[in-house]
Amino acid sequence: MNFDTPSDLIQSGDGARGQWAKPTTGVLPYQEIERMIADGQIKGAVAVDPSQIQPASLDLRLGPKAYRVRASFLPGQGGTVMEKIDQLDGRPELDLTGGAALERGCVYVIELLESLNLPHDVEALANPKSSTGRLDILTRLITDGGTAFDRIDKGYKGKLFLEVVPLSFSVVVSQGSRLNQLRFQRGASTLSAKEVRERHALGHFAKVAEGDTLIPPRDTLVPFSIDLQGAGQGAIVGYKARKNARKIDVDRPRAYPVAEFWEPLYWDQGRLILEKDEFYILATREEVAVPPDLAAEMLPFDSQSGEFRVHYAGFFDPGFGWVDGRAQGSRAVLEVRSYGVPFTLEHGQIVGWLDYRRIANGQTDMVYGEAIKSNYQGQGIALAKHFIPETGG
Repeated sequence: MNFDTPSDLIQSGDGARGQWAKPTTGVLPYQEIERMIADGQIKGAVAVDPSQIQPASLDLRLGPKAYRVRASFLPGQGGTVMEKIDQLDGRPELDLTGGAALERGCVYVIELLESLNLPHDVEALANPKSSTGRLDILTRLITDGGTAFDRIDKGYKGKLFLEVVPLSFSVVVSQGSRLNQLRFQRGASTLSAKEVRERHALGHFAKVAEGDTLIPPRDTLVPFSIDLQGAGQGAIVGYKARKNARKIDVDRPRAYPVAEFWEPLYWDQGRLILEKDEFYILATREEVAVPPDLAAEMLPFDSQSGEFRVHYAGFFDPGFGWVDGRAQGSRAVLEVRSYGVPFTLEHGQIVGWLDYRRIANGQTDMVYGEAIKSNYQGQGIALAKHFIPETGG
């Protein structure tokens, strides 16, 4: 099957089948994030490094101080993060300048090096970086006066803080460590159900193995399902986190042996029972793709899928799984945890949905992939970058 390139489709757009108008609103691309930094709308206590800017998102850095608190919180209207930290006995501070350990199961709040001076028409959303989710570290962005996690209102001016909760492993972090990312949006970014259907039919969003069947979109959402088949009998289909492993330094890639931290899960008739409160790394059956004129978000936990959560890191930059103008596909890795009771997953079961969003002005000057040394392009079932590849690659 031949695939039309997004650039061709955008430039020819008049609303006809396979043609879409170039948007003026949407998720802000690389070049607009650069401009926001130059204009002082994004500031850094330490100058923002160009490597922080991704195709349609910005990596955020931890500041020099962390505070351990008794409970998670939101400041609420009129409240500040530091006032809440004091109320929750979040002092003395933990010095991150030389690195410090965050203990599994404890709640920490860390001021970030970045602050914002957003224009009146730009809002922002945050999520963990892929490697953060794969280490089972819960992160949520907080702002002064904030009434919701990971959301920053239009026109916000002020500091940014990050709640950090290591759940499976204790971790070592330092000033400058990058655990989460921020994306900016101006106006509407949603696609119509018609465009989603058309582009899904063209193969822009997902691929499956020959003889397999793609699940059709549901309105504007593209479903994805679980792969518990792999290569069949004897194949590894996922990993389960081991208990009481040693600390992981989040700034040390390819430093830790897999076997010390993870138990491999082997093919079992295409079925897996999720044990209560255990953490799993699994992958989608579909090879996911994100055309360069779009970004995608993996939607949060939905109880209609079952009592489990399938991800922490929910944002896919433009170009994920897209190579040489075509959807080559890349598995979406899932960070899975069952709540309440054990839950049975079956191969091909729908576990979530992707919500594709327009890039403002229809393009980004940088796309995800090998050119910018993206860690997870073309991945299969992949652990975080901190672990030594078992193949030696």
